[in-house]
Amino acid sequence: MKLIYDIRDLVPYINWAYFYFAWQVKDEVNQQRVRREAEDFLKAYDGKYQAYALFDIVDAHSDNDDIVIDSTGKRLPMLRQQQAESEFLCLADFLLPYQSSESLHPSSRIGLFATSVDKGMETDFDHDPYLKMMAQLLADRLAEAAAERMHEEVRKHYWGYAPDESLSIHEMQLEHFQGIRPAVGYPSLPDASMNFLLDDILDMTQIGISLTESGAMRPHASVSGLMISHPKSHYFSIGKIGEDQLADYARRRQMPVETIRKFLSANI
Repeated sequence: MKLIYDIRDLVPYINWAYFYFAWQVKDEVNQQRVRREAEDFLKAYDGKYQAYALFDIVDAHSDNDDIVIDSTGKRLPMLRQQQAESEFLCLADFLLPYQSSESLHPSSRIGLFATSVDKGMETDFDHDPYLKMMAQLLADRLAEAAAERMHEEVRKHYWGYAPDESLSIHEMQLEHFQGIRPAVGYPSLPDASMNFLLDDILDMTQIGISLTESGAMRPHASVSGLMISHPKSHYFSIGKIGEDQLADYARRRQMPVETIRKFLSANI
């Protein structure tokens, strides 16, 4: 499903703390100043630019460290923590195990998503370095805000596993909701090339996203990942992996080990 948001729809969902961090402003006076300027920018360009969310909710199971989409048999290989001090978790652990007979287990589900903004927010301000920086940083925040709002709508309506949820936006930003929304490139899902698998299912071109050879998204102000509903699911970091898991992951991705090594260089 594709959702379209005007800027004014997403302003309440912006996490300003990350915006201040990107500007490297720490004192309250400058934070208030840059926020006023940002809000003026958003008001001025509301209606010219939009943000987009694309998602699908599918029946799925785990098969060891893979997430298997029931309807197609497509696999999303995951990584598992290997460090001694870790919980040895894998995102596939939060889905029911795969069985040859579906009657042995009730169906479990997973959400797949991508969000982005009109690419003009990254290209239309080259004439003014300050406006270019402002537009790019706000585009990042709007893509994240679109993911926040989309996930709220998914939990309460489209998937509907938390129909009575009543959280403030601040509580949502603190992740007080049921489930998690691990994003590609983040600690529990560090392989950016996972975007190729998500794109194969979602067709991200519907919201203007293209992928580089490494799986990076363009526009840069884009977010992708999974939505997991398990009430005990939580975020974690894969951390460092060994050559054994690297080889196993490459086998499951059906890609050469050295190619996967490049994608996971920070984790080796």
